Amino acid sequence: MYVAVKGGERAIEAAHAWLAEERRGDPALPELSVEQIGQQLGLAVDRVMAEGACFDRGLAALAIKQARGDLIEAAFLLRAYRTTLPRFGASLPLDTGAMRIRRRVSATYKDLPGGQVLGPTFDYTHRLLDFALACDRPGSPDPGRESQAPGLTAAEGNAPPSAPEAPAKAAAMPRVTSILAQEGLMQPETPGEAEPPDLTREPLSFPADRPVRLQALARGDEGFLLGLGYSTQRGYGNAHPFVGEIRMGEVAVEIEPPELGFPIEIGEITVTECQMVNQFAGSKTEPAQFTRGYGLTFGHGERKAMAMALVDRSLRAAELGEEATAPAQSEEFVLYHCDNVEATGFVEHLKLPHYVDFQSELEKIRQMRATALREAAE
Repeated sequence: MYVAVKGGERAIEAAHAWLAEERRGDPALPELSVEQIGQQLGLAVDRVMAEGACFDRGLAALAIKQARGDLIEAAFLLRAYRTTLPRFGASLPLDTGAMRIRRRVSATYKDLPGGQVLGPTFDYTHRLLDFALACDRPGSPDPGRESQAPGLTAAEGNAPPSAPEAPAKAAAMPRVTSILAQEGLMQPETPGEAEPPDLTREPLSFPADRPVRLQALARGDEGFLLGLGYSTQRGYGNAHPFVGEIRMGEVAVEIEPPELGFPIEIGEITVTECQMVNQFAGSKTEPAQFTRGYGLTFGHGERKAMAMALVDRSLRAAELGEEATAPAQSEEFVLYHCDNVEATGFVEHLKLPHYVDFQSELEKIRQMRATALREAAE
């Protein structure tokens, strides 16, 4: 620890107190509860769970509150807490094919088996500020109007109308990639024989197998992956992607205790899965066909899952015999820099005292200038 930091203990305590005061805001306003964050800022909670690598909505909401809405700081808090938890075992692979679907769309087939399910989405909304949300009661144009209709409780008065419901269909929803595979147009993928390594317990090394890359991308920074995915579409990676399918919903989590010898369900989690369909010109050993990029993230995170799928496909360039010339095709560049928790620590440590280091650089610059002046005078 820096001596200067030790000497500033009282200042640090005061800074912590000031932070707590800023976090609380105006005491005249009701305090934002963890439950409110979990219920009404659900997409922020989902992102923090994904980048914090811990599925717990309550803890993610608490981290967001503690971090004053800074989602990277919240992911840092959640991941740090995760490292303190005991590990009792590993779950079996999720069966996303058996997902209880709340949203399922495809950009490749209009009339696909099982149909398209729009679900809760911003896709078809107008990007206009809804000032009714600034009022106590949705639809009220005047913030000063009564916040509650006569005869309604406070909760009922602030609740939007319920979404219309339709009878649930029992139709099967096969994957779009499976439809293409039936015609031999999708490159088959076979699971590896070895157990995938656990990136949370083993350090990253190169070359990295695809399971390791997917783990790193799954908890990578959404904005970084989005930028890389965007770059592949602008010519830095030669990608021609189509959204084969995005599905969001609940999947069962199962473990197989050794004493039982068969799997048991211990709960379910919400995930978003994306399979991108990309062109592949073929090679000497494989015919022209489609290949896939894959993305999976906690909660409702379509942007993250799509960006992850785009980058996953780009990182397969060497495996598919394609020329790797773009940043999104370099696994060392992508995997070393996609983790926002590591990036935050490395960048933000620059704020801490570097007095000795700087004095050394300052003295070196002075000597260089003095030497240059002497040489110019001779």
